[in-house]
Amino acid sequence: MTGSYDKRPRGAMPGWLVKWLINALALLIVSYVPYGRGQLIQIDGAGTALIAAMVLGIVNTFIRPIFMLFSLPMQFATFGLFTLVINALMLMLGDWLMGRSFDLPGGLFAAIIASILLGLTGAALNAIIRGDK
Repeated sequence: MTGSYDKRPRGAMPGWLVKWLINALALLIVSYVPYGRGQLIQIDGAGTALIAAMVLGIVNTFIRPIFMLFSLPMQFATFGLFTLVINALMLMLGDWLMGRSFDLPGGLFAAIIASILLGLTGAALNAIIRGDK
């Protein structure tokens, strides 16, 4: 026994790498959605989408759980719909951290719409690429 518990076929990409690429692709797809006089999300290119996906992954891993914990009363009062606002705030935090290369020009409502579209697009891409159900 080699001590390796990895169930992936030899030569397959790690799951975190596939997830990162899928999230970057979802960002690129949602960046083409029109909103107002411009785009819902403005991204400078594929490299920026990769960096933004990494930044959003770090924000969602470390900061989002704190927001979720402190917003539990609001979560119960709104039957979980306040999660949409938290997701939008995490997207806006990613926008702030990335500077001008990743921009959400529409404010909180646009960020809510973008977070919904990113979730749906990411789920669809996961179903297509990874076979998730």
